[in-house]
Amino acid sequence: MKNTFFKASGRNLLTCAICALMAMPASSQQALSLKDYEYTTREWKRIVRNSPDSFFTTDEAKRIADNVLAFQRTTGGWPKNIPIHRPLGGELPIVLGDKDRRNDSTTDNDATILELTYLARLYQQSPEERYKEAFLKGVEFILSGQYDNGGWPQFWPEHRGYQVYITYNDDAMVQTMEIIRNLRDGKAPFDILVNDEMKARLSAAFDKGIECILNTQIRVNGKPTIWCQQHDNITLKPAPARTFELPSFCTAESCSLVHLLMELPDPDERVKAAVNGAMEWLDLHKLYGIRVERFMTPEGKRDTHVVKDEKAGPVWARFYDLKNEEPLFCDRDGVPRKSFSELGYERRNGYSWYNQAPESLNEEYQHWKEKYM
Repeated sequence: MKNTFFKASGRNLLTCAICALMAMPASSQQALSLKDYEYTTREWKRIVRNSPDSFFTTDEAKRIADNVLAFQRTTGGWPKNIPIHRPLGGELPIVLGDKDRRNDSTTDNDATILELTYLARLYQQSPEERYKEAFLKGVEFILSGQYDNGGWPQFWPEHRGYQVYITYNDDAMVQTMEIIRNLRDGKAPFDILVNDEMKARLSAAFDKGIECILNTQIRVNGKPTIWCQQHDNITLKPAPARTFELPSFCTAESCSLVHLLMELPDPDERVKAAVNGAMEWLDLHKLYGIRVERFMTPEGKRDTHVVKDEKAGPVWARFYDLKNEEPLFCDRDGVPRKSFSELGYERRNGYSWYNQAPESLNEEYQHWKEKYM
């Protein structure tokens, strides 16, 4: 579900940006440009990840931190798709009124992970106890969501429908495990926030997550292949999500899982088999001689089709069916299709059906094989 809370016109945003910038102290104006007040989730990610350390000494950084604390649920987590840096003004009571919601805390789309990173970076420069308390509550939220089998759902503690499944889609679980690893290893900016007892818990959670990844890997005739975007939290089998996301072999998310496995020091034989099996499967299922092209119809509408191109590099379908391991496409009616051209206009143009993610693994895989095989 998209968040409609922060819809605003471009003119209003520009006015707010100018007023906010003028009201800031000179030190903050030097740290932030007008561009920082484009109130989008993409801009929020940029502020968290790319702002210089000096920004986190400013009044503006603390203003944003107040928003981070306001949006934190009593669960310890945060909702997704919200540009948290946007000034709230009279909307603050509405935000605070949602604090007890238990069905929208997630790590999907970088939610919670961004907020934890922001608080950690801020605490490095302004070590206020309230930032540390909120941060540790967020870490507890992440740990609380892990199943006994090592996986995480899309939302917790309450979820609806497919949200209960182990979620690799959009790299939700991979990103969760990456921040757990960084916390466990005391990597900056988390190095002064986590004690040894917490690091031990994080280490155990990470190891359980790896075990889940290995146990959910789809096997064909006993051989490990790749993964689905979701796996059943009980049976660990591939599971459906939205009506156009059927149980299947899923290439892009599998690449992120392989990358995580290749980062493990001293991989055991199970990890080696998992990596090699996935890379072999991806190599066997690359598609040649086609490319995805966007074009304008005679009616002036943007559209997408797949065209033949013998010079095109390899691509992979997003989904491959579990029976024949052939490219799989699906509209919102839930009916599987064998061709991209069979999709209706809305799904044809509103979803990514091909990717080249496996290409990004080739160099890393060669180095990994030289080191461990």
